[in-house]
Amino acid sequence: MTILNTVRKAFEKRVAYSRLKHDLATMPQETAIDLGMFREDASKIANKAIYG
Repeated sequence: MTILNTVRKAFEKRVAYSRLKHDLATMPQETAIDLGMFREDASKIANKAIYG
């Protein structure tokens, strides 16, 4: 894998992480309750979902 591919994949993961974190943090409280999560944990959940 070339360095350019590595950087591109890292950038794509970061964009996906940022989008997911934003979506989780801004969802309605009722939706978060239905999913059994706290919106305050958005960064932790997004990190685990994207980076493993």
